[in-house]
Amino acid sequence: MSIKNNDANEIESQFLKLFYALDSRTRLKMIQSLHEDEKHISQLAREQELSIPVASKHVSILEEASLIERHIYGKTHVLEINNKDVASSLDILAPTKTVKVKKGSSLLDALKKVAIIETKKRNGIEQVVATNGDEGFYIYEMDGKLCDQTVQKCALKERSTIILKKLEPVAKLRLNIEVED
Repeated sequence: MSIKNNDANEIESQFLKLFYALDSRTRLKMIQSLHEDEKHISQLAREQELSIPVASKHVSILEEASLIERHIYGKTHVLEINNKDVASSLDILAPTKTVKVKKGSSLLDALKKVAIIETKKRNGIEQVVATNGDEGFYIYEMDGKLCDQTVQKCALKERSTIILKKLEPVAKLRLNIEVED
């Protein structure tokens, strides 16, 4: 489960691109605007009171960080938020640890070597409910794919990269409610 030097450099590069992209009030406003609806680059430029070339430069930075996507229809460039990557782009902040286990060991065995793991039976299935005292609902990916086995039943047969994820509530919509008499 170790990260190769090239992988570490790629993670660092993505990390820097993400934080550079988010280090601008203009780009943050663009992201917020694109959460509402997809937009033409010219519309986004007007909203932000920018020239199209300046808006394009900001858009390119957001694209490099995988925060937005551009769809080209002839000469029209339509931008939309990259919902999948916006949430997962924060995965690069997770620490990386290397652990050695014997072939056939369970993922739970590997997790116990690097963290204090608490499990509970829910609906007859043993699930991770806390790591290092941080309670929550946990899922995991193995080599980039969401797994449907419990950590006890997941037998490790070859070198793999596991990402343990705590499901966190993420705002999808903010409502300002005004109540009339």
